[in-house]
Amino acid sequence: MNNVVERTYYDVELEPVINTTKIKIIEVSIELFSKKGFSGASIRDITKEVGIKESSLYKHFKNKDQILETIFVNFRMEADKILPPMEHIDHIVETMDLKMFLGRGIENFLRHIDNEINFKLWRILYIELFRQPIAQEIYRKDIMRKTIDCLETIFEKMMEKGKMKPQNPRIMAEEYQLSSISLILEYNMLKEEGMSTESIEEKIKNHVDFFSAIACP
Repeated sequence: MNNVVERTYYDVELEPVINTTKIKIIEVSIELFSKKGFSGASIRDITKEVGIKESSLYKHFKNKDQILETIFVNFRMEADKILPPMEHIDHIVETMDLKMFLGRGIENFLRHIDNEINFKLWRILYIELFRQPIAQEIYRKDIMRKTIDCLETIFEKMMEKGKMKPQNPRIMAEEYQLSSISLILEYNMLKEEGMSTESIEEKIKNHVDFFSAIACP
């Protein structure tokens, strides 16, 4: 893994976490949950790694569930950074063609997932997807719906500008994202296994090229 940088963590109230012990609890929990899953890591495991008494943890979190909720708050905030801000969409449509826009989106995602902490956050999401309702909500709303909504808006505007063929922008957005999410999963699996991602990166490039070719006039 690479690109390990200090980051600001946020609590469930979306306030920055400044207490160093609380930050360490979050980071240790990310590490343990990404390896053992939420149910496989106990409060005792967490406090042992942090180097505090179990009673001290409850000064910062109500319970283990709140730690997971905090972790997913931070996942959502990081995932939001992959998509362009809504106020930039008109500029994107004016200055980029479809292939450039999709290519930039892939570059943003790869930078995001190559961050070691972000990669662990994705691993926690995958592990908890069939166990935790909050993980299911994040997948449906943040990973799928938000992305599809953003793509739909941009595709519709590009169609109005003649940069894409006139088709149903929602269906086009869904088709692009549904294919993309399977490629993202394969990319993450290869990284998890310590294998080369060269082949899947080529598939991702081909996906962008193919979609652009059939969608553009």
